Amino acid sequence: MARRRSNRAIVPGSEHGLGQLKAQVMKDKGYPVNPDRPDLVKYEVARTLGVPLTPGYNGQLRSEDAGRVGGPIGGAMVRELVRMAQQQLAQQRTER
Repeated sequence: MARRRSNRAIVPGSEHGLGQLKAQVMKDKGYPVNPDRPDLVKYEVARTLGVPLTPGYNGQLRSEDAGRVGGPIGGAMVRELVRMAQQQLAQQRTER
């Protein structure tokens, strides 16, 4: 049975921090990002990939194309979170 996905963060109240992370990561990748609306960077990513993503309903969009847009964003965020965790662990080891 397929699991339904939600666009809500698991930890209540973490949406702002995740938005800041997305803005910083995508800015570092060279995309223009509005810090007040980091969710809009997906349209810039879609444009550069040639994916016809538009605000509102995108029922015509193939799953493959949606993944081509969301994958680089989410992947970059996960890589940054892993990097931050590794840095924190290394710092904790040196403090002991």
